Formats: sequence, C-alpha cells, structure tokens
Amino acid sequence: ENNLHPLLILLVSSCQGGKILVVPEDGSHWINMEVLLRELHSKGHNLTVLRSAKSWFVHENSSLYTSITVTPPDAQAEDFTPDFFSGLIQRSLELQTMPRVWRFFGQQKDVSMILQLFHGAALNLITTILQDHSLVARLKSSGFDLVLTDPAFPVGVLLAQYLRLPVVYNVRWLNAGEAHTTVAPTPPSYVPMYNSMFHDKMDFLQRTENFLRYVASLLLEQLVILPLYQDLLQHHFPPGADLLSMQRSADIWLVRVDFVFEFPRPTMPNVFYIGGFQCRKARPLSAELEAFMQSSGEHGVVVMSLGTWVSALPRDMTEAIAAAFAQLPQKVVWRYMGQRPSSLGNNTLLVDWLPQTDLLGHPKTRAFVAHGGTNGLYEAIYYGVPVLGLPLLFDQFDNLVRLKARGAARVVLASSLTTEDFLEALKDILNNPSYYHNIQRLSRLHHDQPVSPMDTAIFWIEYVIRNKGAAHLRAAAYDLPWYAYHSLDVVALLMVLSGALLWASVSVCSLLCCQRFRKKRKVE
Repeated sequence: ENNLHPLLILLVSSCQGGKILVVPEDGSHWINMEVLLRELHSKGHNLTVLRSAKSWFVHENSSLYTSITVTPPDAQAEDFTPDFFSGLIQRSLELQTMPRVWRFFGQQKDVSMILQLFHGAALNLITTILQDHSLVARLKSSGFDLVLTDPAFPVGVLLAQYLRLPVVYNVRWLNAGEAHTTVAPTPPSYVPMYNSMFHDKMDFLQRTENFLRYVASLLLEQLVILPLYQDLLQHHFPPGADLLSMQRSADIWLVRVDFVFEFPRPTMPNVFYIGGFQCRKARPLSAELEAFMQSSGEHGVVVMSLGTWVSALPRDMTEAIAAAFAQLPQKVVWRYMGQRPSSLGNNTLLVDWLPQTDLLGHPKTRAFVAHGGTNGLYEAIYYGVPVLGLPLLFDQFDNLVRLKARGAARVVLASSLTTEDFLEALKDILNNPSYYHNIQRLSRLHHDQPVSPMDTAIFWIEYVIRNKGAAHLRAAAYDLPWYAYHSLDVVALLMVLSGALLWASVSVCSLLCCQRFRKKRKVE
C-alpha cells in the first residue's frame, strides 16, 4: 500500500506527449529555454522551435526539436553584432560616472532607444510570419497544444493569439520592466523598479525616485512599445485588439526567480517561480581542467565569466583585473576572448569557453567573478559560491543588489575599476567568512523546496496541455478597463453623490434659515 501512493501521484501528474510550439528569445534567454526543452523532450513531448535566420544561439538543427526558420525582409534590424553590445557597455560606463539625476534621464533615453531596436526586430519577425500564408496554414494544421514562449519581446504572444492557442511563459522581463509589473500589483513604495539599484527598504528620496521610475516604465510602455504594434494589430487581429491585454492573458507565468533571491512582493494564482531551474549537479571536468583545479592546493580557484554577450572588456579594465588576479595565491579560470593582457599572472588560465556549472560545483572553487546575469547568480546560489559582481548592462545591477542585500556578494563598478580596488574586493570575498556563510544559507533555502523548480515548470506546462489552458487561474482584473481596475469610476460616482448631498444639505439649511428669518421679521 505504501508503494501505491507514489505510483498514483505519478499516474495523475503524467501527461501524454504534447505538441509544443516554442518561440524563444536569443542569447542567455535561449540558454535557459534550451534546458527546459531538454527536459520536455525527455518526457516525450514533440517540440517545434520557431527561430529567426539571424539567430546567434538558436540552432536550426537539433536532436531536441524540429525548427522553423523565418527570414524577415529587413534582417538588418536583428543584426546585433558584438560591436553593438560593446557600444552599450561603453555607454553604461559613461552613465555610471554621471550625477544621479542626469543618470536617470540618460537611462530612460537609452532604454527607449534599445526597446525600439529590439521591438523593431520583433515586429519585423512577427510581420513576416503572419504575412506568410503558407506558414500560417502549416502552423494551424500542426495541431499544437500550446505555445511556450519567452515574452521579453512579443513574437510568441502575438502568434499564440493569432493561432488561438494556450500560452505558457518562461519569463523574467516584459515590456519595460519585470513581468510582475504587468501581471501583479506593483507598489513602488517597496518594489524596486528596473535600473533603480534599490532594495525593498527605501527611504523617502529613494521612494520618490522609484515612483518616478515606475511612471517612466508605464510611459515607455504606452508611448514607445505599444504604438509600434498598432498597424500589425489592425491588419491581422479583430477590432479593439491590444497588445497589453494579449500579454496579460497568458495561462501560466513561469517566472525565473524565487524569493530566496527576489524581494517579496504581490503575486497571482497563475504565477509560479522556477528560479534556478537550469541548475544541475556538477559533472566531472576535462582532465586538463581538473589538473589545473587540483594544482591550486588549499587556496582554491576563482572563476570569472561575463556571460553570453560580453567576450572582453575595455583594455584598461582587463589589465587592472589581470594585475589583481596575479597577486592572489588562488588559481584563476577566466573566460576571456581578446588580446592577452600584459599583466596576466602565471596563476591565471584564459579560456574561450568554460563549463561554468561544473566549475561552480567543484569543491576547489572559492569565488565567482560575474557580471550579474540571472542564470549565473542562480548557479552561484545553487552551489553556494560567493560572488564578486561586476555589472555592465541591463538587469545586472539590480540582480547584484539583491544578492548583496543578503550579504552573499560584493559589487565593484566597472567605471571606477582599479587594480587596488578590485584586489581588495577579491580578498574580502575570499577571506571574509560572512560571504561564504550567507551564500551557503541561501543555497540551503533554495534547495529546501517540496518540488524542484524544473519539476514545477514541467508540471504546469503539462497541466495546460491536459486541461487545454488555465483560464480559471487568471484574475478578472485583466478584463477591466484601467479606470475600473483602479475604481476611478466608483470614486467619481461617490464624489458626485457626496457633492450632491452637500449641495442639498446646504440648500435645505439655507431654505430653513431664510424661512426662520422671514417669520422673525413678521413677528417684529
């Protein structure tokens, strides 16, 4: 009998292989999406990935999925080269040196420009898809059970609405901020906005700036993003269709954070947290890399990687970092592509690529120098490795603030980086036991869950397949106009009634007073 219960649970939660249309994003977004696809493939699901011909990371041929490649006519809009990201880094370094007020306006201007570029590329791609009648007919006849998409840019959202298919999000970012801002109440009094670098305990001035950032994100959404898609909606969707309502109507939101990392905030019934789902047990290293790790002795190894898009930093920064590494007793494995730094020490190994997960899970690893991407930070939490953050772009600043607030990371700004400061920060991370104890505590909390993040993700994807959607989990708020959502019509009615009551009361009092005054005069 005791063995029967797990079997029943397994049978109830199982799902016959479904047909899933996957519309991913490129770069680091694809890295974690591919992990999810690998698990879905192992469960027997049939996967079709819709990709752009200009994609860097989403390969056309794979044992996991069948691909559909789309070539937009204006492909240049998607041609985000390494030079493009190098330019963004240079601009980010400039912003870090500005006074806070000017940095705020500079950030809003840059975010607006970047959003227009990326959403322009998304618009080109979805327009090409919807104008290709044979492709649309093929997609309609394929019998897909759902669309799994990363909605950072809304190609998958729009396609799912056009095909009238249930939608599951693998999501962190949406429009001009975190996905929470779109799907759940987001009080700016304690929920830090994108690029604010605040934690959830803000003083008055910080709350003021955070509120302004909240308003700016809404304006960017309404004035920059939504108008881009207006013509497309008019040509391909019923009258009155709007992108924001489509985005909010997703059946399930699988959000790539958990509350070990994220600050607590309001949530919704169809939001499930899968932070760290891409993490796994470390595998053995190659013989050469294992020998290097073992050669570190009792001092151990520092691992450095700056993520998917950044191959090398400006020359003066790499020289400063290399000089600091050279003064450590630890060995260093550094993912680096570019001209070899002249200050590089004998203790530092430069590699074009490194098995980051396996290195972080290695018992010799003592610290992780990282740019602050979500994937890398969750791997650091999973394995319990303290982080020295070097944020460069996008959400990296905010991510590292969250880990720093827990005492598990230290942050150095690239704009003012010197060998002395970087070395001091490294020694602090390596020698101050509080960082190690705090990251170990986060790791224990992250692992202490009844169901793993990956199993949670798979369950809810299969749940949507089994039940042909999850509309019962969506709040009615998404169907309300904005004035009704905020009860402004109710407030207006109450104000009118209050005003009418006040006017009536004053009128009656005035009338009674006049009558009393007339009676008094008659008596006199």
